[in-house]
Formats: sequence, C-alpha cells, structure tokens
Amino acid sequence: MSTTTGLTARRQWVDERRAAVTAAYDAEAATYDADPYPNDMQQTWVNRLLAAIHPSSTVLDAPCGTGRYFPLIVEAGHRVVGIDQSSGMLAEAAARNLAAELHHLGLQQLPFGHRFDAAITVDAMEHVAPEDWPLVLANLHRAVRPGGLLYLTVEEHPGADLAATHEALLARGFPAVLGEVIDGDVAAYHFYPSRSQVLDWITVEGLDVIDETYHQDDGWGYRHLLLQC
Repeated sequence: MSTTTGLTARRQWVDERRAAVTAAYDAEAATYDADPYPNDMQQTWVNRLLAAIHPSSTVLDAPCGTGRYFPLIVEAGHRVVGIDQSSGMLAEAAARNLAAELHHLGLQQLPFGHRFDAAITVDAMEHVAPEDWPLVLANLHRAVRPGGLLYLTVEEHPGADLAATHEALLARGFPAVLGEVIDGDVAAYHFYPSRSQVLDWITVEGLDVIDETYHQDDGWGYRHLLLQC
C-alpha cells in the first residue's frame, strides 16, 4: 500500500469513527443526564476558571453536551455560548434555556476569532484523533481573546493496556495508532495521548500551561490543564 493510499484509508477510518461517536451521543442524548458521570473535579476547575475571568465575560463551552456546565457559568454572572457536533445533545442543551447561542459544530470546525474571554473543553478530547489534535487546539486558541483562559481535560490510561489494545486493533485490520481504543463496538472510539505528547502539542500551538493536575480513578484518570492564550 502506498503512503498516499494509507493516509487516505486512515482519514476515512478516522472520519467514520467520528461519525459513529456522534451517532452514539445522538442516541443517548435524551437519557444522558439520568446517570450522571461523577465530575466533582471538573466542576472545581470550571469554577476556578470562572473566578479568574472578568465579570460578565463570555465563555465558550465546546463541546457543551447537554449543557451540564451552563448553570455554573450563568450563576457566576457570565454569558455562555455552546457548540456540539451531536444534534441530540445540542437539543438537550437548548432545553435548559441558559445559553446565549448554540451552534451545531464540531471542535474541528470552530470558526470563531478572538470572540471569547475563556473556553472549556471538558470530557471531550478523548474522542479527537491524534491528527486532529493540532487543529482543535488551534481552533480553541483562535476562539479565545489574547490573555484569555482555556480549561482542558485529557483522559489517560496505562501505557501497557494501550499497547495490548493497539496490537488487537491492528489484528482486526484497523489502521489504528498507539493510544486509540475501540471497546467492543466500533462506535466507542477513544484516543489517549501521553502527557508529553499533549504538552508538545500545547507548546507548538503557543499556549501557556498555567496549572495542571492529575486525578486518578481506578487505574485511569483525567489530567486537568488550565491554559492561557
């Protein structure tokens, strides 16, 4: 297989995975909040960002899902704009009647230019393929005004588990790269980059790490990053 053919097959596979993830969220949207994922640490960091920005700021929640963080943002006296590539999740977010604007967009299509005082991207980057990471970071960076803040979560899993999963995906004929996981169903796509890879992407994009921490949870966890644009 030529390099060009291989890249085309890889891009097609990544786009199929993204579409499958979107379809899965559409299907789960109506009942998504019935069994909420514990997100105390995420709420703590969102509140920290909200307290650090000027009063009456405009915050981008990208992707916003069902609008779980809308009440925190609005109650803190800020304006929230949400985007999501899942129309089902966006409909649930709209039902809260809290967002100033909602847009049916994915992180890869963010069109905004220095419009927001801050942005949050929570529990979402694990669905972004490695080749799309630089694009997504650039889009988020461009959306926020110079000096503004970006809160990002990055899910991490043990390297040994990822290596075994990678071999299994290759055996199934998938053009996967290390760090990608499909849990039984092809719709359940996740990518878990290393901390060093994430920091490299952040540095290349010109974002500054203000603070970070890692919260362990039964063999895996989330890295929380507060960045300045």
